[in-house]
Amino acid sequence: MKFKFKHQKFQEDAARAVVDVFRGQPKSEGSRYLVDPGESREAALLSAVGYANAPLALPPSILRENLHAVQEANQLPHTDELGTNPKFTVEMETGTGKTYTYIKTMYELWQHYGWQKFIIVVPSVAIREGVYKTFQQTQEHFAMEYGRKVEFFIYDSRRLAEIETFAEMSGIRVMIINIQAFNARGKDARRIRMKLDEFGSRRPIDVIAATHPIVIIDEPQSVEGVQAKKSLADLGALFTLRYSATPRELHNLVYRLDAIDAYNQKLVKKISVKGIETVGSDATHGYLYLDRINVSKSAPTATIVFDKKGKNGTRKVSRTAGEGFRLYEQSDGLEEYRTGYTISRIDANTNTVTLLNGQTLHVGEVTGDVSEAELRRLEIHETIRAHLERERRLYRRGIKVLSLFFIDEVAKYRVYGAGGEKENGEYAQMFEEEYQDILSHFQTELGAEDAAYQQYLSAITPEETHEGYFSIDKKGRMVDSKLKRKETSSDDSDAYDLIMRDKERLLDLDPRRSPVRFIFSHSALKEGWDNPNVFQICALRQTASTTRRRQEVGRGMRLCVNQEGERMDEARLGPLVQEVNSLTVVAGESYAKYADALQKEISEDLADRPRKVAASLFTGRTLASDDGKLPPRKVDADFAGKIFISLVKHDYVDEDGALTEKYRTDAAAGTLQVAEAAMPYRAAICQVLATVYDGTYPGVEDDSKQNVTANVQEEKLAKKEFLGLWQRIHQKSVYTVAFDTEELVAKATAALDARLHVQPLAFRVKSGTLGEISSAEQLARGEAFVREVNGTEEKVVKAHAASGVRYDLLGKMAQATGLTRRTVAAILTRIREDTFANFAYHPEEFILKAAAIINEEKATAIIEHITYQPLEDVYETSIFTEAQAKGRLGANALPVEKSVFDYLIYDSENEKEFARELESEKDVAVYVKLPSAFFIDTPVGHYNPDWAIAFREGSVKHIYFVAETKGSMESMELRAVEQAKISCAKKHFRAISGDAVRYDVVDSYEALRQLVACP
Repeated sequence: MKFKFKHQKFQEDAARAVVDVFRGQPKSEGSRYLVDPGESREAALLSAVGYANAPLALPPSILRENLHAVQEANQLPHTDELGTNPKFTVEMETGTGKTYTYIKTMYELWQHYGWQKFIIVVPSVAIREGVYKTFQQTQEHFAMEYGRKVEFFIYDSRRLAEIETFAEMSGIRVMIINIQAFNARGKDARRIRMKLDEFGSRRPIDVIAATHPIVIIDEPQSVEGVQAKKSLADLGALFTLRYSATPRELHNLVYRLDAIDAYNQKLVKKISVKGIETVGSDATHGYLYLDRINVSKSAPTATIVFDKKGKNGTRKVSRTAGEGFRLYEQSDGLEEYRTGYTISRIDANTNTVTLLNGQTLHVGEVTGDVSEAELRRLEIHETIRAHLERERRLYRRGIKVLSLFFIDEVAKYRVYGAGGEKENGEYAQMFEEEYQDILSHFQTELGAEDAAYQQYLSAITPEETHEGYFSIDKKGRMVDSKLKRKETSSDDSDAYDLIMRDKERLLDLDPRRSPVRFIFSHSALKEGWDNPNVFQICALRQTASTTRRRQEVGRGMRLCVNQEGERMDEARLGPLVQEVNSLTVVAGESYAKYADALQKEISEDLADRPRKVAASLFTGRTLASDDGKLPPRKVDADFAGKIFISLVKHDYVDEDGALTEKYRTDAAAGTLQVAEAAMPYRAAICQVLATVYDGTYPGVEDDSKQNVTANVQEEKLAKKEFLGLWQRIHQKSVYTVAFDTEELVAKATAALDARLHVQPLAFRVKSGTLGEISSAEQLARGEAFVREVNGTEEKVVKAHAASGVRYDLLGKMAQATGLTRRTVAAILTRIREDTFANFAYHPEEFILKAAAIINEEKATAIIEHITYQPLEDVYETSIFTEAQAKGRLGANALPVEKSVFDYLIYDSENEKEFARELESEKDVAVYVKLPSAFFIDTPVGHYNPDWAIAFREGSVKHIYFVAETKGSMESMELRAVEQAKISCAKKHFRAISGDAVRYDVVDSYEALRQLVACP
């Protein structure tokens, strides 16, 4: 299996941010120079021509203006840290493809400016191996896009010829080096600065620096120590790009995709924490673990684990218990359960069980004589159970599920006899026992629809389904990873080699080729590698460990892939993306403790985000209008005050400066109310407000709180009213667009003439005189020059793009808009001369902005001219049985009778009230909140309608209705994307069902009733 890569907007945005910093830089194929031949006569006779990156040609003032424009566009504060080797920072959350992004950025810098020599500096062997693997995996992907392959190698002081090739050859050349090899003080490590006989008495560092490489630092917070910064300066970088999920120093931040952004954009998995906490541990009391509360239409039950007499002593058993369950009898008379160990109450609202002795346990709590080993066994138990439950759901989607255990020493997993024979360690033995026990019960719950999955489980033995990934000694034995002094992660290259080599094989669902589903790894191997299909993580360690939780969960945050190597992202799954992509963390502490610690770590990493809303949040920013028809507006103090006052007036900001729930509701619905002058900029205002961090990461939930699963009521599926409804809405469709090209050309021409504003490249000329020089420092800071106040001349000179640079204008515009070169030519030849003249002043900005305007007109034309055609393919009713939505009783789960599901899992109070009205309305026969798997394809993404409703025949004029509910219909100004989806949905239902199904947007059942009522 090979990973499939595709274009993702956020990665393109990150690359674009870097490229735009250098707008106006002339494109060059590189500077040719004579490579230092060394001191040998032969070398001097054979001196070679090398290729170096062309120098920066932009004046500091233009570079600064570009930088500020990029920062404004990405809602980032202005900075001015520019010098001879400027640094620029890109912040990207773990799991979002940081390495892919900077490889793409290399290609873009080469394509736009001709720069071709790059050095990637990484903090460890682990990350080095991961970077090298990504270059290998993406080589064909990028070659298809850019028509050229990158030549890359890992620096090795013993392979000096690779350095010569790096300097002498043209094309995109990349050297990957870990800072230890470059910066260490050992004899071999110093070779990079030594004059080497075998290298013509040259220093490798000098040959590298002569190419003026662009330096890319991966995880700079782990690289840029005091000594490292000095070493990096010797590389002679043209400039430095810094990529990190958690940068400590923000040198000219140009793009940010932090933990909050990544979760909100559905680019990473959500996190569900299963906490296990010991309470009231006492050897005189009976062992009891409350696993979960089971909620159904009948009385709730509890799944508990307790001790039971066996042939060879006591053993742990798991049972489902109701009120009145007597542990003394069920344990076959264990004395510790004699008094008071009868379940007196099971409360699904509080997720608790109360015993006759007065003791109350919450889900995830364990009491009694609990040893360290027993706690670890519980963690393994919960991880296996979570694995099987998720695997059952994802197997039919062709997604391999993996679980990862971190342990502190190999002996806990593998031990060796005197003759070298392998034996299970303590945790491996626990795993096999728990796996066999859980699987035997789990398989009895599988139905006929799980036949293929049942066969898959039966083909894998407990012994072969787990494997250890550790460092290997010369005898082939697993050994502990070696930690260097003051370090918490290992550089064992052989362990990483195993993990990287097996990455694709581990994702194979064929049990003959890849039976391993559970991975045991050393806790020191916690950076530089991950696997997208890790869905469960369990750290079998002391809770007092100093290991950062973010570092642990980072191994499983990447979105998963299927058997074809396709990323299961929002484009592929639509609204299902975070139902499928959920990471369960089994923690040996309570959810509250784990979540608080994780939130604290995330909060520390987001320290520079604004925490409150104030007028100053908007001051100095540039806001783009929602429709692009107005020029961007620079926010002064007065306008910022008006925006802030209107936010307070509409109860969007509370007295503490925090955003309210009302703001979130109105922003999501597209009904945000602000000052009249600010109304055209609402989307941009929301973007600014999205930068405010309230101290809570939304992507973490308590696994134990999800105590309700919405199950299908088979009798509802069989009702004639539902069958009639389903027969009319289950058909899929395909859309086609046949808009008039001439109409598009005319509209795009008018839009360009009206809205295309290109900032010309300019040089600001100021006069000044040299005053008194008091110190060298004063001269260095530029303070000795005094600007003349009177009689001086200050002027802005427009600069034309370099005449030697050729631009394939039609080709680039066609690529950016998806139109033919003929259509692009028709548009550009019809715009006014003064509009087209902007191209000469700033070609790159002209192409970028003109393409954006044309794409807006194209999107409008697409929606206006889109048509849907029914397909033979239909949605099966299995989408209901597969949904398995979860919620919490009393929080977001409501028991219902008329629905296809026995519980409604609702997203808002409005949905809850809508369902209650449906339940009480006698004319409603059956209804369903449509699962995320039911969606309509549109040009702006998947659309999942809210409700499908069947009324009793004869009671209304529209028996079958599909509804979209909104919280308010006041000034119903939906966002453009939402409007487009609704427009497409109307055409879809009209195409597949004619007038038999009515689709509309409503805010209440009363509004729906008015639409369907008989005249």
